[in-house]
Amino acid sequence: MGFMGDRATLLETGRFVQRRADNAADEIIEAAGAVDATVGSTAADHETDHETEAETEARHRLAAEKGDAAAMSVLGAMLLRRGDLDGAEPFLRAATTQGDRAAANNLGVLLHQRGYPDEAAAWWRVAAVAGSAPAAHALGRHHRERGDEPAAEYWLRQSAEQGHALGAFALADLLQHRSDVGAERWLRAAAEQGHREAAFRLALALEHRATEPARGPHAYGPGGGPGTGTRLRAAFPPVAPAPSAAPAAPVTPGGDIGVMPLPRTGEAAAGSATDSGPAGGLAEAEQWFRQAAARGHRKAALHLGAILEQRGQLKEAGRWYLMSAKDGEAKAACALGFLLRDAGDEESAAVWWLRAAQEGDGNAANALGALHAARGEQQTAERWYRAAMDAGDVNGAYNLGLLCAAQERVAQAEQWYRRAAYAGHREAANALAVLLLQAGDANGAEPWFSKAAEAGSVDAAFNLGILYAGRDDDRSALIWYERAAAAGHTEAALQVGIACLRDGDEQGAERHLRCAAGGGSAEAAYRLATVLDARRPAPGPVVLGAPRAEKSECEEWYERAAGQGHRRAQVRVGMLAADRGDVAEAARWYREAAEAGSRNGAFNLGLLLAREGGEREAALWWTRAAHAGHGRAALRLALLAARRGELTEGRRWCDRAVELGPSEVAERAARLSEALHQELTA
Repeated sequence: MGFMGDRATLLETGRFVQRRADNAADEIIEAAGAVDATVGSTAADHETDHETEAETEARHRLAAEKGDAAAMSVLGAMLLRRGDLDGAEPFLRAATTQGDRAAANNLGVLLHQRGYPDEAAAWWRVAAVAGSAPAAHALGRHHRERGDEPAAEYWLRQSAEQGHALGAFALADLLQHRSDVGAERWLRAAAEQGHREAAFRLALALEHRATEPARGPHAYGPGGGPGTGTRLRAAFPPVAPAPSAAPAAPVTPGGDIGVMPLPRTGEAAAGSATDSGPAGGLAEAEQWFRQAAARGHRKAALHLGAILEQRGQLKEAGRWYLMSAKDGEAKAACALGFLLRDAGDEESAAVWWLRAAQEGDGNAANALGALHAARGEQQTAERWYRAAMDAGDVNGAYNLGLLCAAQERVAQAEQWYRRAAYAGHREAANALAVLLLQAGDANGAEPWFSKAAEAGSVDAAFNLGILYAGRDDDRSALIWYERAAAAGHTEAALQVGIACLRDGDEQGAERHLRCAAGGGSAEAAYRLATVLDARRPAPGPVVLGAPRAEKSECEEWYERAAGQGHRRAQVRVGMLAADRGDVAEAARWYREAAEAGSRNGAFNLGLLLAREGGEREAALWWTRAAHAGHGRAALRLALLAARRGELTEGRRWCDRAVELGPSEVAERAARLSEALHQELTA
C-alpha cells in the first residue's frame, strides 16, 4: 500500500481504485507539533507566520540536537513530507524511543515506504495503542490489505471514533464492501469533515435508496442492460402501422442512431436520515454531490451536472460538466457534447465528443458516428461505430447494423444486429427479428422478438402480437398487445381497443382507444369517436335561426382524426357539418376525403353539389365513386343518364349498380334497367 506520492492506492472489494490527494503526505503523516506535543519553548516561542520553511527546519533541528523529543518528531515529519527518508529516520527513531506517538506513526509510514510493512505495522500499533488516530487508520488499512477484516475493522473503528476523517472513510469502505448498513453513518462522518470521496459515496447511497423502488428490477437503457439512464436518445423509434382492424405491420428499424445514455443519478433518490421520502433524499444527495464537486471530485461534478440537466438548469449543468471534463472525465465531456448539440452548436459538441471518444468513451464515439452519418459521411460514421464497439459499447454494433440496413447491405446488417443481440442489446434483437421476418423466416424471428420483449423492448412486444395474430392465435396476440400497450405503445393500445370492441367490452375499448388516440393514432381517434357517437341521441330537425349547438366530444375526435388525414373521419365530419346546415364546411371535408380516394366522400360531395345545382361536377365525383365500387353512385349516374335520355348509358350504370349493391340499390337498379329496356324496345 503506497502512502506517499500524488496518488494513494486504496484496496476496495478485491481491486485497487485510485483517488487523488492534494498532498498525500499531509493526510498520512501525523503532525507532531499540532497533535501530540508542543515543541519546546525555545522553538515554539519564536515561530511566526512569516518564518520560511528553511528557518522553521533550522529552528527544529537546533532543538532536536539538544534532545527535544517534540522537535525531533516535527523535524522527522518535515523531512518525511519532503521525501528525505534517510534524513527523517534517525530523528523519528530518536523521538519514538522517548515515547512520541506521532513519531511512532510517522516511523511506520517511513518503513512502509522503504518496503517493510510488518515493521511499519508494529510501530503503527505502538502509536495506535497510545491513542494516535492516524496510526489506527494506517494499521487498519494494513490489516485489510492482508485480508484480516476483523482486525481491520477494529483499528479503523478506533480511528473513526476519534474523529479521523480518513479512518471514518476507510471504515465506511470496509462496511460497504460487506453491505453493512452502518457504512452510511461513517461516510457521513467523513463527509462532514470535508472528505470529498466520502461525500460522493454518501450522495450515491442516498440516491440509490430512493431510486431503487422507482427503477425496479428491469430498468434498462437502450442497450438492453441494466442502467440508470434518464436521457434516452431514441435508438429505435417505432414505425406506426397502417390503422386497421387487421394485424398491423411489424415495426421496422428507423433511421435514428442508438446512443447509450449518460448514466443519470439525479432522477430519484432515497430519503435521508433527517428528511424522509424520495424528495428529501434527492435534495440531500444533491447537496453532497455539490460539496464533493466543489472540492474537485470530477465524478461528483458529472453527477451534479446530470441532476441539473434533468431539472432543466442547463447553464449550470454545463459548468459542472465542463469542470469534470477538463479534469479528465470522459463521460462529462460526452454529456457536455450533447448539451452543446442540443443548443445548436454541433461543431463544439463534436470537439468534446472527440475528446471523450479518444479517452475510450463508447457513447461519444457513437455520437460522432451519428453526426457523420447525418452528414452522409458513411465511412467515417462506420469508423466511429467500430470505435464505440471496440470500447465495449454494444450500441456500436447496433448502429453499424442500422447503417448497413440503410444502405441495403442486408447481410452485413444482419451480422451486426446479431452481434449486438447476442451481447444483450434488446433493440438489436428486435431489428434482427424484423429482418428475419421480412425474409420469410417467422420461426427464426420469434425467439429474437421474445428475447427483446422480455428484456423490455416495447416494439418487440408489439411485433410478437403481430406475429401471433398472423397465425390466428388471437389470445396470444392480445397478451403481447396488452403488454406493449401498458408500456405506452400507441398502436398496441389501438389493437387492444379493437379487440375489446370485438368482444363487446365497450368500457375497456374506450379506455384503450383514448390512450391510443392521445398518442396520436388517427384510427384510434376515429374509433373512439364512433363509440361516443353511438351513445348520442338522434339529432332533431335543423331550425332556422336557432343558435348553433357546441361540438360534442365525439365530433372533436372525428375532427382530430380527420385533421390527420383519416378519410372515414373526414366523411363523418362532413356529415355532421351537413346536419348542422354548414354546407361549406361539409363540402370542404367531403372534397378532402374524395381527393384522398374516399368513394363515400366522392359520393357525398356529389350529392351536395347536385343539391346546390352543380349537377355536372356532381356527375364527375359520382363517376369516380362508382369506378371505386360505390353502388349508390352508379345508381345516381343511371338516373342522371335516364333524365338526359341517354338510355343505353343509363342501362350500363344500372348493370354496374346491380353488380356493386347493396341489395336495395341492386333492386332499384334492376327495376330502372328494365324500364329503360322497355323504353328502348318500344
